[in-house]
Amino acid sequence: MVLGTQRQAEAAGDDQAVPARMRLFSGPLSMFGAKAQIAALEKGLDFELIMVPFGAEHGYEPKHPDVLRINPKRQVPVLIHRDLEIFDSTQIFEYLEDLRPRPALWPADTVARARARLLEHKSDDVYFPHIIRLMGLQDRLDDLAATAARDAATRYYGEMEALLADRQYLAGPFSFADIAFYMAQLFGERMTAPMGDATPRLLEWRDRMTSRPAVRQVVGPMAAYLRSEGRPVPRSLSSAALPG
Repeated sequence: MVLGTQRQAEAAGDDQAVPARMRLFSGPLSMFGAKAQIAALEKGLDFELIMVPFGAEHGYEPKHPDVLRINPKRQVPVLIHRDLEIFDSTQIFEYLEDLRPRPALWPADTVARARARLLEHKSDDVYFPHIIRLMGLQDRLDDLAATAARDAATRYYGEMEALLADRQYLAGPFSFADIAFYMAQLFGERMTAPMGDATPRLLEWRDRMTSRPAVRQVVGPMAAYLRSEGRPVPRSLSSAALPG
């Protein structure tokens, strides 16, 4: 009887009934893995974090066998929960929201939720491609392509600044959209496309995000890893590795 009640609670999305521990595969410098990890922490879910091997010389080679088996793209994040095996940070977001609806990380209103989902998508597929382009141009940052990528990032910051004119978070309430863009802009800062004085509301938003315990729990170790590798740490994370 208890087991049946538990299963009914799980099926109904009871936010206290997720007994099986999840396994989340990420990497020390995985932006998309960090997104999934922050979301799981914000939801208060119990999970085992598996950091796949990473090195400056060979990257994520050799690939973790479970990542290879589950994700044809050979990338983290990967989530295993009971007999479910999924990949892609957005798909993981959606699963976590269905699994534990409270606290909600999408707005309740249908239109607001669609707008938040669009922002999450734009962060990954409109803004972040410019940062990927900069990753391959770090040895020639005066190249026209690098300048164009930074200019595109700056324009995107202006769009996000306008959204924050009447709210504290990008889609109104704190949501997956904020998690996605927070991690993306962090990599933008690392790749010489920082936000600046032209977007004061966005800088305040970033400070609010960094102060969230779930965010600090993820970016603190990331900052520590960068320091251990002798890599520059974004100024916005100057205190993120500290306790608290």
